[in-house]
Order: sequence, then structure tokens, then C-alpha cells
Amino acid sequence: MDTKIRKQIYLDPQQNEYLKRTSKESGLTEAEIIRQALNTQVQRLRVPARRLSAWERERQFLQKLLDLGPVPGMRTWKREDLYER
Repeated sequence: MDTKIRKQIYLDPQQNEYLKRTSKESGLTEAEIIRQALNTQVQRLRVPARRLSAWERERQFLQKLLDLGPVPGMRTWKREDLYER
């Protein structure tokens, strides 16, 4: 068995009732339900961090392209020119 650290938490009466009912229906201990809920929450919060790192890599890629400056021989028009047509 893994080493566990004891924590004391306070629940609203409604949360307590839900926890007891879920424990009875699932056959899991109340502590296990709380641990699973915590794991789910931690997992959910980690996803945006991964997305943020992907955006950071994209930003670095775009910055490298901007640092190259204008490419010779490419378009000679500006965006504003399109609106004058």
C-alpha cells in the first residue's frame, strides 16, 4: 500500500451527502472518491499548460520568420491596396 498523508477537509452538507451516496453506490471508500476527484481536477488543470507551451513554440516559430525580414521577389502590394479595387 502506498504511503498516504492524512488531510482534514470541510464539506458542505450537500457535498457530504453526495460523497456518502456515491461511496455506497460505487463500493469505493469516501477517501478514494476524494482522491479520484482530486486526480481528475489536477489532470484538467494541466491541459491548458500543455496548450500554452504549444502556443509558445508557435510564437517562437513566427518570430523567427519575422526576424528574416521581407523576402525579395515576393508580393509588391500592400493589404490596403486590395481595398482600393
